[in-house]
Amino acid sequence: MSDLGRKGLGEQAQEKITPDSQKSTLEQAKEGVTGLGDRAAGAVQPEGNKSTTQKLGDATRSGGDDASNEGKGILASAQETVGNAAQSISDTFQGKK
Repeated sequence: MSDLGRKGLGEQAQEKITPDSQKSTLEQAKEGVTGLGDRAAGAVQPEGNKSTTQKLGDATRSGGDDASNEGKGILASAQETVGNAAQSISDTFQGKK
């Protein structure tokens, strides 16, 4: 059971289990909007007022969000490195220092 205005763990799990390739654009958009709403509700709801399952869901999602953000950071760093290398090669061929 979920707290008022929050997604239940079963709904969250089902959304994660189902590949995006099997979801319509509308379903993906709905999940994005309801996910943001759930995060906002979780952020303003005092920990003492959360059910045990909501605390577990928030903690699990938080860990997943951290991993996702770290992955995005690594990707951005790699893209920057490749871009810098390409610029250096271009500068070399153009005679720039």
